[in-house]
Amino acid sequence: MVWEIARPSWTPALRGVDMAGFRIHGDGPARLRAIPHPAVTVVVEFGDRCFDVRDSTGRTHSGSLALGLADSAAPVRVEAIECVQVRLSPVVAHAILGFPPAELSRNIVGLDDLWGRDATRLRERLHETRGWHERFALVDTTLSARVRDDSWVDPEVAWAWRQIIVSRGRFRVEHLAARVGWSRQRLWSRFGTQIGLTPKRAAMLVRFDHAMHRLVRGHSPAQVAADSGYADQSHLYRDVRGFTGALPTSAASEPWLAVDDRAWPSSTVG
Repeated sequence: MVWEIARPSWTPALRGVDMAGFRIHGDGPARLRAIPHPAVTVVVEFGDRCFDVRDSTGRTHSGSLALGLADSAAPVRVEAIECVQVRLSPVVAHAILGFPPAELSRNIVGLDDLWGRDATRLRERLHETRGWHERFALVDTTLSARVRDDSWVDPEVAWAWRQIIVSRGRFRVEHLAARVGWSRQRLWSRFGTQIGLTPKRAAMLVRFDHAMHRLVRGHSPAQVAADSGYADQSHLYRDVRGFTGALPTSAASEPWLAVDDRAWPSSTVG
């Protein structure tokens, strides 16, 4: 398959938002896997063909969609697609999507179900717009206009999420509650409701994401395990298999991971 990737030349207006444009085409359908990433993902397709992705319940979704924080790979069938993909920090996802990240976690929701006719109008306008710069500007304006309440996430939860991101998943999560002055039970409950995963699972996902990109760039599993905070190489292998269902060498060859550093030079959204 041939991947054409575009990036905006400017920073999106909203903090915690990043985007990239994709045009994918080939000689026939290809079966790929969407690897878990520590961000809420929104895909707005606008071409003549779309893609199919299967969620954890076995239900197949087509077209524009939103995917919450996931802990396993999702099978995807692609023949040809043109789309803008947006990565949202879970700290801002609720304010933009109007849907709690916890209800999106491990789930896929059609954008029409979230935004109604607004999703259809956005697709139509993207289809009529010929340049990536104009498409990114249109999506950026649309996201900014949809923000209803940017204070839905507690400052303590937002701080805990950023510590996990900045430390690449190596922050000792048992220290988070003490640092924000909450009980462990309260932080775990509020974090899970507002982010979509427990702090421990979120840290595992962020650490996995960083390690996986190191493997894609050709670093040895032993070195990646040592540098990423894993107890040993076997620990890394268990995490990779748990999140992707594959061995590290196989997972590292996934096309979406291979192009990830081109589309998303910073691999996480804070």
